[in-house]
Amino acid sequence: MTASRTWTAWSCTVRLTVDDPAVLGAACGELKALMDRVDKAASRFRPDSELSVVNSRADAMVPVSRLLVDLVDVSLVAASMSGGAVDPTVGAAVIAAGYNDDIERVRRRFPQPAEELKPIPGWEQVRLNRKLALLGVPQDSALDLGAIAKAWTADRAALVLSKRYGCAVLVEIGGDLRAAGEPAEPWIITVAERAGDPGVLVTLAHGGLTTSTRTVRRWETPDGSAHHLIDPRTGKPADGPWRTASVWAPTAVRANTFSTALVATGEAAVGRLTLAGHPARLVADDGEVTELAGWPAASRAA
Repeated sequence: MTASRTWTAWSCTVRLTVDDPAVLGAACGELKALMDRVDKAASRFRPDSELSVVNSRADAMVPVSRLLVDLVDVSLVAASMSGGAVDPTVGAAVIAAGYNDDIERVRRRFPQPAEELKPIPGWEQVRLNRKLALLGVPQDSALDLGAIAKAWTADRAALVLSKRYGCAVLVEIGGDLRAAGEPAEPWIITVAERAGDPGVLVTLAHGGLTTSTRTVRRWETPDGSAHHLIDPRTGKPADGPWRTASVWAPTAVRANTFSTALVATGEAAVGRLTLAGHPARLVADDGEVTELAGWPAASRAA
């Protein structure tokens, strides 16, 4: 028997499912506590977060918590793995595009012109001293760890909760899912571009499954609609061949790295995905679907 609880946080849907109903309440409490710690460390919407302090002190090496060290470290690994397609230094570009507040408040604004574009400094200019827990960002830049932080939190929560309570766990934060433990039967997942939309069914026994899309977090500007997925090569919201990418990988962080890269840089990311061998489902602007590397059918576990 499974039990599940759903709530809203980080402007997205959070869902925790376990196959031992007796531990659901305690497990939910732990997931919420972890998300609160990550928010205090890495939210760019909180002026009191560690990340906001670092961003406000560009060119300085700022003492940070081990949690933020881990999150930045993971983001730099993702940047390297994706060939720079997933770049944490796009924060200033995201803000310039208009995404400088909670998405619902951004949408309610009268359309405002985008700020002047600035070059993306590049992830290799981030200075991270892991031993001393010091972090520095280049001048005129800002880190944005949003997508990677969601995936990292899903990974961490699923692994910790599964081990602590001795049960199978499925954590979903927005479009990032992570399964851990040994479920009696694989979880059945609906993969869709937006919550509530029709989707395809896949089975997930372990690992991470993420969906990145430019169809959800959108807002209006005088020049048309904008979204939060930035192409680091241009500093603008991505305008590649695929509006949505879903990827399975051994971890949610790894899956998110590739799903984000595919939407952000399009065909430039396909070669790396092919080498990694991760199943993917791509949706083009016209709705055409492309499935790669053995995207799982409903009868096959990922």
